[in-house]
This record gives sequence, C-alpha cells and structure tokens, in this order.
Amino acid sequence: MALFDKITYEDLGTKEDSEPEEPSLLKKARSFTRSREIQALGLYPYFRPISSAQDTEVIIHGQKVLMLGSNSYLGLTNHPEIKKAVHEAVDKYGSGCAGSRFLNGTLDIHLKLEEALAHLVGKESVLLFSTGFQANFGTISTMVGRGEYVVADKEDHASIMDGCLLSLGTFMRYAHNDMASLENCLRRIDPGTGKLIVVDGVFSMSGDVVPLKDIVRLAETYRAAVMVDDAHGIGVMGNHGRGTCDFFGLTDRVHIVMGTFSKSLASLGGFIASDANTIEYLKHHARSLIFSASMTPANAAAALAALKIMQREPERIERLWRNTRLMKKGLVGLGFNLGMSQTPILPVFCYEDERTLRMAMRLHQEGVFVNSVLPPGVPPNKCLIRISLMATHTENQIEVALEKLKKVGRELGLI
Repeated sequence: MALFDKITYEDLGTKEDSEPEEPSLLKKARSFTRSREIQALGLYPYFRPISSAQDTEVIIHGQKVLMLGSNSYLGLTNHPEIKKAVHEAVDKYGSGCAGSRFLNGTLDIHLKLEEALAHLVGKESVLLFSTGFQANFGTISTMVGRGEYVVADKEDHASIMDGCLLSLGTFMRYAHNDMASLENCLRRIDPGTGKLIVVDGVFSMSGDVVPLKDIVRLAETYRAAVMVDDAHGIGVMGNHGRGTCDFFGLTDRVHIVMGTFSKSLASLGGFIASDANTIEYLKHHARSLIFSASMTPANAAAALAALKIMQREPERIERLWRNTRLMKKGLVGLGFNLGMSQTPILPVFCYEDERTLRMAMRLHQEGVFVNSVLPPGVPPNKCLIRISLMATHTENQIEVALEKLKKVGRELGLI
C-alpha cells in the first residue's frame, strides 16, 4: 500500500458501521442516578449559583439569602482594601504566573506572604501551595516514605486522608479525639521507625477542637512528629488568630502547621509552616508543588492584605466569637443537638439523609443558606446541617436565622 493511499475500515479490521462497546470504566457513571433523583424531589442543596460577593447576604436566582454556610470567618472576602490590593497585583504582575514555584512561577509577593505567615504562626519558614488540598496531600505523601507510618484521626479532612493514601508508608487511623485509640496505634509501631501524627486543629464538620496537649504528649513519648491542619483555626483560634497551636501554647512542640487562605484570609491557596530544613526538603520533593502552577498574584495579594487587616483589627475575632456564642445559645435553647462543637462551626444534627436535605431546602425557601452534610462527609445516621458564623453577621441577622430555624426545625420534628 502506498503511503498516501486511502485507508479503509476494512484495512483496519473494523466495519464502518460497527458500534464500539462502551468501556466498562464508565459504567459506574452511567449507573449513578442518586443526584438526579434528589433533584427531581426538589431537595438538591448543592452547586447553588451565587451571583454576588460572599458576604453575610448573597443573591441566588435573584433572591437575597442570609449566608450561614460560608467559611469567611472574619467577613473579609468583600473588603475594599483587599479588592484594591487584588487590582494592584493584577496591574503589576498580570493574571497568572504561567509556571510552578520550582521554575518561573515564584514572585516577590509570594516571598513576602511566606515571611508574614512564618511570623504569624511562629515558625522558621513557610512554603505556599496553590490550594490547601495540595498543601496537605503533597506534604504528607512527601514526608512519609516506605517503611514509615502516618497516623490520622478518623474525622480528619479528605485532603489529609488522600495524602496518607498517596504516601508510600503505612496508614493507620484512630477513633475521633480518642487518645487511648491513638496510643494503641503508636504502641504497635517500632520506636525507631519514622511516624507522623496528622490532625485537624478545628474539625471542619463537627466544630470541635483537637486535644492537642494530649497528642503532643503521646507524640513525644513514642517519638512521632506532629502535623496540624489549621485551615479552620487560623483567624479563629489563638492570639490575633495565630491558630490552634498558639491557643494551646504548643507552637514549638508541633513540627508542621498547615493553613489555607480560603477561610479567614479571603483568598485561595494553602501553606506549610515548619523549620527551614523541612521546608527546604518539601521545596525539592513535594510533587504537588513542583508540578503545579503557583498561586496567582491576585490570590497572594488578597491573602497578604487580609492578614494585615486581621492583625490590625483583633476586634473582628472578638465579634466572631460573640456571634458564635449568641447563635449557639439560641440553637441549644431551641433544643437542637450541636454535638461537641466548640467553635464558630455549629453542626445541627438532623440524623437521616432525607430530613437533612429537607431542612436545608426549607431554610433556603425561608431565605437562609446552610450546608447539608451527608455520608461520607459524616458517619451514617449522623447527617447534619453545618452552620458557620462570620464576624460581620449582625445580631438582627442571627435573631432572624434563629426564628427560621425554629420554624423549620419544628416542621420536621427536630425540636
């Protein structure tokens, strides 16, 4: 056959009108119908499109809704000073970095932000990642090698779990905040073997706080390193929002601290704080850093501006906790079960899947946005709606929300 002769389907051993068999890999997607079934019932609470800034009130389908589902704890996402810093960063640096930190994607503003964060959390050095998820799974998978162990709380964030699974080490889990369970894991590991305990500082669904003093004590007894994911602790816990380690006075005894910018710091991205040697190692080994484009100039500028405001205005954190106390007192007084929450994350337990979905959508109809959390985000029959407070919520907004929660909670037999 000449090089440019027409090749027919027969030449390739295939009939022109034959239908290829669908790959078996796709069958799971074809058989997934649960989301559409829930949508058909009018109970689907996810991917609701917001057409306004993330503030205490947002616009959804032209309706003004009170936002009780945001992680913007300090209420900074619409702050004019931060928006001005973003505009200036785009004017100076452009819209993106077009490369990874490892190559052409390191800007001087990245270094300024790293220096400011190191000062905030009391560590020698900091490394920025494009997302908090990348910070966790990149760091854990890099630090825990073959023959070593990583031990995590069963309610740790999914990014921690994925980092543990991606590592070449052995992954062990202990019962939530159960120190006897943790010690049982540690006792089974040879004392001389490398081991890392990874915990959330503030647990993102239950709103409770890690018993960090006990964890550090066990870590030192069994010669383990400790890593704290403080995504929901930075800007909420500790002096001037320095986080959970500062709150417990254990900054020097925790080896690695992770944080994000998508909560209190009004941006997108993540960071790891540690000693200079650990950060240098991660800079040259963490695949989620080396093989991913660096965080945008706008995101870096927003986080840096938010950090300055947080440190300049400690009253924001005071207002956040005042609002938390007011909402928590109201919910408990109405008879809702909030579990063991100790923070601005308030889980209202609805237990069954359908009742949780109905709760969220009825509240939406009443003008209140909350988040539904179903398995695998929580254990079966422990479904909840997740309420989170902001420093910028007013007392009147909280009172209105409590009235709506009372109305819907009674409709659904929760109180």
